[in-house]
Formats: sequence, C-alpha cells, structure tokens
Amino acid sequence: MPVDGGPFVTSDITVAILAGGQGTRVGGQDKGLIALAGEPLISHVSERLRVQAGALLICANRNADRYAQYGTVVTDATPGFHGPLAGIAAALAACRSRWLLTAPVDSPQPPPDLSRRLHAAAVSGPFVAAVAHTGTRREPLFALYAGSLSGSAAEALRRDVPVWRWQDELGIVEVDFSAQAADFLNLNTADEFSRWEDDRRRG
Repeated sequence: MPVDGGPFVTSDITVAILAGGQGTRVGGQDKGLIALAGEPLISHVSERLRVQAGALLICANRNADRYAQYGTVVTDATPGFHGPLAGIAAALAACRSRWLLTAPVDSPQPPPDLSRRLHAAAVSGPFVAAVAHTGTRREPLFALYAGSLSGSAAEALRRDVPVWRWQDELGIVEVDFSAQAADFLNLNTADEFSRWEDDRRRG
C-alpha cells in the first residue's frame, strides 16, 4: 500500500548502507573498509548519510565488529554473498521507521539532499518507493522504500530477481539528479580510489 503523504522528518527514515559485497575488483577486500583519504570508505559514506535519517544500518556479511563503529550492523538472512537485494531485504526486515533509504558503500559522496528529494517524490504520488536517476541511467541502489516492503523484498529475493526489476514491479518513481550526477560516482578498483584522492587534493 502507498505510504500516506506528509512532511519530511528525518526520524521517519532509516538509512541502510549496502556493504555486503565480495569486493572482487579489489582483490576480495572488504571494500567499505579500504582506506580513502586516510579514513575507511564507510566513514565517508556514513558521514554524508547519517544526517539525512534518524537511524543508520550497515548491511555487511563480514567484519561486523569494525562496521559497528559506524552504525547498527545487519547481515543477510542466508550466509554468503547474494547481491544487493539480499542486503535491502535484511535492512527492511530490521527497519522500524516509515521509510528505508539505501545507498551503496562504494559511493563516497552521496547527494546531501538524497533523502529529502526521494521522500518528496515518494509522497507526491503517493508511491511505495523512489529511486535516483542521473539523467543517463537509473541508480537502483540509491532508493527510498516504504518500511512495509519487507515481505515484498524477501519474496523478490526468493525469485532471484535483480533490484531494478523488483523496483519496476513496485511501480517506483524516478527522481532526476542529473545536476548532481557526479555525486553518484562509485569506486570499484584501486586506481579509482587513487583518482578520487587525487581529485580531492586538487580541490
């Protein structure tokens, strides 16, 4: 069911940082814990997102003790690495707020108004979910979901559908972030980590 419209209140939103990947392109390292400009990647992401929500979850399948320094850790219901939908389903099962905002751990600078703008779009319909679009592509991991979608996510996970397809089934609304497309940059390799640091030093 659609969520009733209402004003944007951070306490109505829980943010979940998706950090449960295998890190195959960084030699199997836990990407969220790789140092970026002197701090673990998770530190950069959590700093940008914790002010946009009332609670912060981290979806991780290893190194839970280290991630616990930054938020409440939730793990996939089934051991192993089952992709981002598994993390979203786990976060929705743990969510106690009206909305769940998701973002991947490998994007160090998510938009500062991500939560507010996705919420505005979701309640305008009303819709049960909203997702960011950069003008060239949907960013399916940057999304806001009604907290009541736990069962739907679990069922989609059982069917092994990709996140974007589940979103289509929900009738998600896309939000234009083309003016902030650079904020969705994700870091997948050691070279990309180095380039980000170089760009930051140059200011």
